[in-house]
Amino acid sequence: MAAHFGRRLRKGAATTAVAAVAVAALAASQAPGVATEDQGKQPTGAQATSEAVDGGSSDGSATGNGGYFTDLPPLNSPTASPSPSAGAATGVTGVSEAGIPATVLDAYKQAAAEVRESKPGCNLPWQLLAAIGKVESGQARGGRVDADGTTYSKILGPVLDGNGFAHITDTDNGVYDGDSRYDRAVGPMQFIPSTWAWAGRDGNGDGVEDPNNVYDAALAAAHYLCRFDRDLGVQSDMNAAILGYNNSQDYLDTVLSWYEYYLKGTHSIPDGSGTLPSHRSDDKPGTHPKPRKTDDAPGKPGKGSSTGPSPSLPGKPKPPSTSPTPTDTVDHLADGGTGTLSAMTGDTFGQKIVVKAVTKAGKAVPKVRVRFTISGDTDSTFAGGERVAAVVTDSAGKATAPALVAGARTGDFKVSAVVAGRTVTGVDFPVTVTERQADAVARTGDTPLTCTPGGEFADQVEVKATYKGAVADGVAATATLVKSADDPTENDKGPYFKDADGKTVRTLTGLTTDADGLLKLPKLYADDTAGTFLLRVTTAGGATVTIELDVAAATSTPSASPSA
Repeated sequence: MAAHFGRRLRKGAATTAVAAVAVAALAASQAPGVATEDQGKQPTGAQATSEAVDGGSSDGSATGNGGYFTDLPPLNSPTASPSPSAGAATGVTGVSEAGIPATVLDAYKQAAAEVRESKPGCNLPWQLLAAIGKVESGQARGGRVDADGTTYSKILGPVLDGNGFAHITDTDNGVYDGDSRYDRAVGPMQFIPSTWAWAGRDGNGDGVEDPNNVYDAALAAAHYLCRFDRDLGVQSDMNAAILGYNNSQDYLDTVLSWYEYYLKGTHSIPDGSGTLPSHRSDDKPGTHPKPRKTDDAPGKPGKGSSTGPSPSLPGKPKPPSTSPTPTDTVDHLADGGTGTLSAMTGDTFGQKIVVKAVTKAGKAVPKVRVRFTISGDTDSTFAGGERVAAVVTDSAGKATAPALVAGARTGDFKVSAVVAGRTVTGVDFPVTVTERQADAVARTGDTPLTCTPGGEFADQVEVKATYKGAVADGVAATATLVKSADDPTENDKGPYFKDADGKTVRTLTGLTTDADGLLKLPKLYADDTAGTFLLRVTTAGGATVTIELDVAAATSTPSASPSA
């Protein structure tokens, strides 16, 4: 669970110092005898062993403790539910700063969702990834990414040549950062190559671990923060994780400020329209010469790195930033052939949602990221347990959502499909979840069910329910001793069940078939009335079976008289 704070870490310039002192005290309390600037980089015991095994840089830092954006969030809280097109152009700071580019936001949420499954004890909130992404790269330079989540041009941090930063000689032959002499932090989450070598992840399922891809980088950051069995719902663990990412008290204060701000509300804005921060820690006068070039610094969009050509990872061509992207050409989404969406509780829907991205002229548009969102009063999810899924359109312009899985709750809900990063017309799909049903039910045995008046039946009744020939598990059923085949009302005489108190019961409700579709009823008893009686079992879906019960006095065989 995300940590919550009793007050803002920043209430204006006058209170920033107070917040810093408070957080510093928290950090310092974690490791007595270790200076604040060493927090997060001097793990002990099992952590130290893990750090060494991971094979990171000497301090295990994600970023090499390089520069970062120092802009703080506005004092006013984010505006609730702004229009989807709200962004930097609105002129309202609260709305603008709370907006996160759609694809970048999707990457944060997917990364946090994956960690919830793989490391549930970490309790990583996606807002923490958003806060770090804001401070490290201004949310991938305001969301300048393609449909796969890869930045259009590389985001490179300062040269780590020891001039005001760590001294890290080249570890990747310039593959990621284009520098074969020194390392530089790379991508939306600013990983140095030596850390990426062991921390990198494939977040978008394309088979490549690319620090320039926001899905890959966000997932790597998520796992990086969750090392050492940390529980980020505990403030000291969250502080240690952030300081391990970039070892600076000011960095910790800044990230926590954005984290708290994002907890109060965010919204999605079109890719490329995010607000770019304007102040950096490495721009402070008198610290060191600026090692960055105009075109390759985070948050400084330009034509590419001025340090020479940067080798690209295979399969990741980058279109020029001035060219329209496939997403830019989409006019609307259309239904791609989705049928009726209905399933029983607990089942996977047999029909998948398919949409098609098309231009105004009706031409299919491939390589467009489509976001599918489940809304409404339902516990149904996509496969994997998420309510949001992002899929890139194929060569035919179609995007197929992951399979829907019905929850335990019946009723109607909606799945909406929109183009990530654009406010064009999408498609809404109505979905229905019904209770589990059977279309047939039959007794499993054929032994006659008989009893003497006042006695009990030797055999218990068992039935099996099926639906379209398959086992119907988890189906609700009712068993009633009826008056006749034509009168389904409860009989007032003849066989009966007993409740927990031993009282007579002739109708059983709340019954459910097991995993094999079987339902075994409790023992039956008989009163003093003789005759043939009927037991009717009815399942959800209307399947019924009527079973005869005979109550008759035992017959005795006359003994043979002795011969005269």
